[in-house]
Amino acid sequence: MRRAALVLALPLASLAAPGLAGGLLPYTDPDRVAEGRTLYAEQCAACHGADLSGEANWREQNADGTLPAPPHDETGHTRHHPDALLVRIVTEGTEAIVGGDYRSAMIGFGDILSEDEILNVLAYIKSTWPDEIIEAHDAMNARAPG
Repeated sequence: MRRAALVLALPLASLAAPGLAGGLLPYTDPDRVAEGRTLYAEQCAACHGADLSGEANWREQNADGTLPAPPHDETGHTRHHPDALLVRIVTEGTEAIVGGDYRSAMIGFGDILSEDEILNVLAYIKSTWPDEIIEAHDAMNARAPG
């Protein structure tokens, strides 16, 4: 049992960089946030909005059973997930993480973006949140299994 937990933790351990307060995301590093902003515009904005506002009615299923792209600003649910899960969702795609009959148009970007690029995109997103949401997210990351 312990071995299985260790094996599952290893891929995420490779994403962590020393000195990152509040989790895996380098949201206080201006260079990484700037790269993340550029990558977000190129890879994410078409669905999630240039202003991170997501698609309209993002909580209601489309005709094909998928949900519209949610916002990544402070109004969305992104902030309710710890960094490690956010990285997995972006890397593997939502369907791969949720499983079952869940349908999502969110692809995995693990073959498109490097681990650092994924971290930078998520760092950009987090850097746009108000301080109180960042603090709550950092506290959640501190409590998350690691």
